[in-house]
Amino acid sequence: MLNRFFLLIGFIIMISCKSNNKEKMSSRVNVLPFYNEASFTPKWLSSLDTDLDDFHSIPDFNFINQDGRVVNQNTFKNKIYVADFFFTTCPGICPKMTANMSIVADKFKNDTTVLFLSHSVTPLIDSVAQLKKYALDKNIGKNWHLVTGNKKEIYDLGRQAYFVEENLGEPKGLDDFLHTENFVLIDKNKHIRGIYNGLNKNSVMQLIEDIKTLKKEK
Repeated sequence: MLNRFFLLIGFIIMISCKSNNKEKMSSRVNVLPFYNEASFTPKWLSSLDTDLDDFHSIPDFNFINQDGRVVNQNTFKNKIYVADFFFTTCPGICPKMTANMSIVADKFKNDTTVLFLSHSVTPLIDSVAQLKKYALDKNIGKNWHLVTGNKKEIYDLGRQAYFVEENLGEPKGLDDFLHTENFVLIDKNKHIRGIYNGLNKNSVMQLIEDIKTLKKEK
């Protein structure tokens, strides 16, 4: 009888814990902040605030994706997208980042308002053919662009537009390798709305929820 009592108590505790975990996972902010510099200090502005007219945004760009198609700012017009930086021959963090980005991309595979953009940081190695092979090997969907192009343009975007490196105050040149685990969330007006550790599952789950929040924004 006593054993049954303890089993019942254990069952109740287990159910309670599952309920609390589910509640935490679904509890998110109603609006996302804006970011305009490398320290990623949040700026809490309304999406209709006129200050956003002169706020930091991702500048125009021009690349080629794994299908040999031009990818530029028009590709992402009125789209939410997630950007990161990788290279196909990376033996370290990139495979894990790709796997985690795949989780996010799969969640929105039927949503035409959400796209994904991965910039190669070794564009001389990552030709269109190499990117295509990588896309096929990793089962990357149509909503995800793997791009190659001018190295300086890619590096300048990463450091000066997306702020993906954490070396605050340390200037870097073209010969300094750009390598980061960060994913960056961009809204329909090319503003940065979040940064996430692409190696951390909890951070990736947060990214999914934040995309959902951003989709509700007018």
